[in-house]
Amino acid sequence: MPPFDAETAARKVRMAEDAWNTRSPEKVSLAYTPTSTWRNRSEFLTGRVAIVEFLTRKWSKELEYRLIKELWAFHGNRIAVRFAYEWHDSTGHWFRSYGNENWEFDAHGFMQRRIASINDLPIQESDRKYHWPLGRRPDDHPSLSDLGL
Repeated sequence: MPPFDAETAARKVRMAEDAWNTRSPEKVSLAYTPTSTWRNRSEFLTGRVAIVEFLTRKWSKELEYRLIKELWAFHGNRIAVRFAYEWHDSTGHWFRSYGNENWEFDAHGFMQRRIASINDLPIQESDRKYHWPLGRRPDDHPSLSDLGL
């Protein structure tokens, strides 16, 4: 719950990473308020139903999605995160997508606003750095900083 300290902010980031790595739109949506607002790249969304629709569409295109998030900063009820995820499209072309997110939480710890800026970098399959089985990133897997990302 806000206000966050270093420990609770880092835990919130890892919980979000774990949820997104399930690739379950319904599960992910439960971390947001029913009227949460998003800007994801150039798309604007409002509410859990829109979040589920967006994530369903996203993960139908971004195959074998694996994500790492890292705490960047926090203050009060806000957290800034940097992240990178790897995925391939239906033709087998691999990408690493880099981004930053700004999160704002309500008093109950649900995210009420998410602002994400993301860039996609085409990579060769041999350049992939995320090789864990689909799902939660293992605790001993390197972080973004450890990987030099």
